[in-house]
Amino acid sequence: MEQQTWILQELERLFHKTDDYYQRTLIKATEDILKEQSKRIYQMEGEIEGTIWSPKRWGE
Repeated sequence: MEQQTWILQELERLFHKTDDYYQRTLIKATEDILKEQSKRIYQMEGEIEGTIWSPKRWGE
């Protein structure tokens, strides 16, 4: 999580540093991907934990 925070801060710094439209678009898209990836990791961790504690799925 700490690494992702650092990456997002660096991307934000680069975003404000450049005036090039294409670079800014790429930076924003990268930020969006990182945030979505983090959300999905959190959701999958919850699903794994739920599966571990669900007796119905222990036999699978």
